[in-house]
Amino acid sequence: MSAQPKNLFSYTSQRRRDLKPAPFLPMSRAEMDKLGWDSCDVILVTGDAYIDHPSFGMALVGRLLESQGFRVGIISQPDWLSAEPFRALGKPNLYFGITAGNMDSMVNRYTSDRKIRSDDAYTPHGEPNKRPDRAVTVYAQRAREAYPGVNIVIGSIEASLRRIAHYDYWSDKVRRSVLPDSKADILIFGNAERALVDLTHRVAAGEPISSIRDLRGTAFMVPPGWKPTPEWTEANSTRVDTPGKVEPHPDPYEMKMKDPEGCKTENAAPPEPAVKVIKIMSREERRQAEREVRNKTVVRLPAYEVVKDDPVLYAHASRVFHLESNPGNARAMVQAHGERDVWLNPPPLPLAMDEMDGVYDMNYARAPHPSYGKARIPAWEMIRFSVNIMRGCFGGCTFCSITEHEGRIIQSRSEPSILREIELIRDKVKGFTGTISDLGGPTANMYRLACKDKRIEESCRRLSCVYPSICSNLGTDHSKLIQLYRKARAIPGIKKILVSSGLRYDLAVRSPEYVKELVSHHVGGLLKIAPEHSEEGPLSKMMKPGMGAYDKFKELFEKYSKEAGKEQYLIPYFIAAHPGTTDEDMLNLALWLKKNNFRLDQVQTFMPTPMALATTMYHTRKNPLRKVTEESEAVETVRTGKIRKLHKAFLRYHDPENWEILREGLQRMGRSDLIGSGEHHLVPRHAAPSRAIIAAEHRRETPGPNQLAKKFGQNKPRPGAAVVRTPVARNAGNRGTNTTRPARTASTRGGRK
Repeated sequence: MSAQPKNLFSYTSQRRRDLKPAPFLPMSRAEMDKLGWDSCDVILVTGDAYIDHPSFGMALVGRLLESQGFRVGIISQPDWLSAEPFRALGKPNLYFGITAGNMDSMVNRYTSDRKIRSDDAYTPHGEPNKRPDRAVTVYAQRAREAYPGVNIVIGSIEASLRRIAHYDYWSDKVRRSVLPDSKADILIFGNAERALVDLTHRVAAGEPISSIRDLRGTAFMVPPGWKPTPEWTEANSTRVDTPGKVEPHPDPYEMKMKDPEGCKTENAAPPEPAVKVIKIMSREERRQAEREVRNKTVVRLPAYEVVKDDPVLYAHASRVFHLESNPGNARAMVQAHGERDVWLNPPPLPLAMDEMDGVYDMNYARAPHPSYGKARIPAWEMIRFSVNIMRGCFGGCTFCSITEHEGRIIQSRSEPSILREIELIRDKVKGFTGTISDLGGPTANMYRLACKDKRIEESCRRLSCVYPSICSNLGTDHSKLIQLYRKARAIPGIKKILVSSGLRYDLAVRSPEYVKELVSHHVGGLLKIAPEHSEEGPLSKMMKPGMGAYDKFKELFEKYSKEAGKEQYLIPYFIAAHPGTTDEDMLNLALWLKKNNFRLDQVQTFMPTPMALATTMYHTRKNPLRKVTEESEAVETVRTGKIRKLHKAFLRYHDPENWEILREGLQRMGRSDLIGSGEHHLVPRHAAPSRAIIAAEHRRETPGPNQLAKKFGQNKPRPGAAVVRTPVARNAGNRGTNTTRPARTASTRGGRK
């Protein structure tokens, strides 16, 4: 696994002289005939409608492979009840690429209360139920049924975040990796353009897919004890981060070994010898030796059969998994599943700027496939006038999976590439009236931010660059982003550039000039930010900054709005029932909202999603942000429906429909003093609200997000997760998927930071 990756666009093209880029990638035999194709090299199967735009995974992956000379077809939202729809384009010459779409299929279909959603933003007319539960597994099985012996490559956010044993909220149990269930040949995770392109060229050259085992960002099944080469060594994860009872540090001058009595966690590794002979080396020699050892070491996680029944070892495995996420120092990992192992190579190396430009500059039609006619596809409506300028996030919020999926290293496009896309929207996208709806990414203001020292970046094992405080090695200069905003505004025909993506306000306050630029020119009346909570308990489990940063940002926001002569509002988002949250925490948040005259229209309840650290807390009641032991910190976790509803009701304390459950909750908490009709009370005493009370509430009400959105002519804001793009096997891929709601946008924009 080379540390110096081959440039994405340096491969010898497989293109025949008569093969021209398709107006749209074909979805039918008739379209293939029109293009003069007798077969497809790769067929991508997706749970989303096919929209030829880089915010949609199947389009990005398809166009990338097309640029390499491969013939790519699309099977979109097939009927999964039989194998016949998977034969629509014939048998692929190389492989089926299977993806659930831009969202995990379970998050797409179900709410945090496990109820089926009434719509699907990625389907024509928003029609629900157009994809199965656990779509990657179902599609892969049907494709194999359609053509036995065909190569199956799985990817997308769903496959990426289910690549090891994981807690599944919808079945309330630990499920095994998606690999053995789908029976796929290989899984490509994260932003895996590199692995996808390399894999496709090698399969096209005749290399068996079963022998391709050296690609970063891939996972596959192997026999027990398998190693890429004999010199590889295996390290038990319990030596990397020891679970069980914590022993005192040994006396360095005592030569005998101590027997770790009382270790309450079985399956832990035996202690290593206390004395080792260490050769004295220079710093560079030591670093090089460590790199060589790490590059030939695989970390064995506790087996699926163990973690499914042992919460402590599940939390331990989750912690080790996240610590091995930096591509600069991550080791391979392996986890037993029955009689076979799931092997995970280290994460993919980030794309360079010219590679990012190449990915986004390809020949996209920037429209839904013509077969949909005039059908309205909500996700397309949300993003068709927006531009993605970067990917990745170093925030590390525990409820969000962007960092695990896209990585914490920011990958940015060049200024000219971004400006070219704005001009393309102006000139080619129907209905454009001069307003770019978003210029952002997973986090709007992380564009071109990076560690000040590449060597430090490659050796860092922090879970977040901004928690508990902003790292001193992190560059926070926003000048390049300010320059980009100014050049974008100056493009002829562009009337307005809005920034609608999630904003990391603790970073923004480091650059008052950026806040001024943003507030003066790029806020359309409303700016959505996500404090998520007001109390230290839940914030510490979210890895989010305290309210001091919010207050400072609010002060700058109001100052610069006033200087610009604009009436503008901050719209804060909050999560109910997040791990680490008590009833008292939610009450204090409700009092904070009342004190600050916030009356939220839309709120969300925490949804445990695969692989997120907060999900580990929910399932195990342990804190994986620190070493996990039997005696380590227990995390307060709200699991019953009644208490989850109470926590959600606190966020909408002003809604008469919530007054009964709030009165009951306040009485149980011994806070009946907050029940009454005075200004300091939270809810009235009346068993049922009278019309006069409701009218009085409305007269006192500060305009909520819905009313403000209507006033400023914007779409109704949604607090949901922006979803990570999921190129099929590229990520093969707002909150990235913090995934508590379908995305506000089809790309990673609009996330909650």
